[in-house]
Amino acid sequence: MRKIALLAAVASITCATAASAEPGGCLKYGAVGAVGGHVAGQHTMLGAAAGCITGMYKRHEYRKEAKAKAALYDQEHPGSKGTYIQKATAYDVEHSTTPGKMTADTTTPAQAAPAAAQ
Repeated sequence: MRKIALLAAVASITCATAASAEPGGCLKYGAVGAVGGHVAGQHTMLGAAAGCITGMYKRHEYRKEAKAKAALYDQEHPGSKGTYIQKATAYDVEHSTTPGKMTADTTTPAQAAPAAAQ
């Protein structure tokens, strides 16, 4: 019964944070780490701590890249308004990049097909 309650709690935390545009932070990764640590041999707290640290690092890297994209967007569009997340999204749209990558991804078939047709 405890396992079912734990899995339900993890699923609700994961689903509640899935709507965020940023990668999961301490709660999401910590919950997954706790489950992984528990399954790996009663190391629940160690897994939760490792997952929390990983989540904080992932979110830090995402925000750092978003701020870099926002700075590039500000160089191209001086005087633009909005948060750095909005500017980073606009930069992604204009330059056909995927979130999490600073350069354009030319290996996807959707982008390679129009180039091949021309």
